Amino acid sequence: MISAVKNLQAFHFEHRLWANELAFYADEIKIYEHRLEELVQKYHTIDVLSGLEQFQNQFIRQKEVLDALKHDIHIHEQKIKEALQRGEDAPLDQNNHRFMEEQMDSFRTIYSDLKQKFYRYLAKWI
Repeated sequence: MISAVKNLQAFHFEHRLWANELAFYADEIKIYEHRLEELVQKYHTIDVLSGLEQFQNQFIRQKEVLDALKHDIHIHEQKIKEALQRGEDAPLDQNNHRFMEEQMDSFRTIYSDLKQKFYRYLAKWI
């Protein structure tokens, strides 16, 4: 029983880290979107504007993924709290937690790639 509670507490701790990480990414995307707005006002060629629109769409998509991840973390956190109150460790939580770890890793990879592409794009036009 004690190890089950420790396991759930570890999940809770990791959820808090993920939530903070996602909040950071959301703030960072706002900064990138602001930069996109500045560039749209500055440049008026089709090449630049079409590239900016592509990045705008990709940032919108990343915000949607962020929202979904935040929601999933919240739902899983609720299940953990309930299990902690009952003093149990549900196998579903472990499987779900591993799935969420994979989702976070996938998001990090995709988002990092997007940032690198955006920085290369900015270097090309600025």
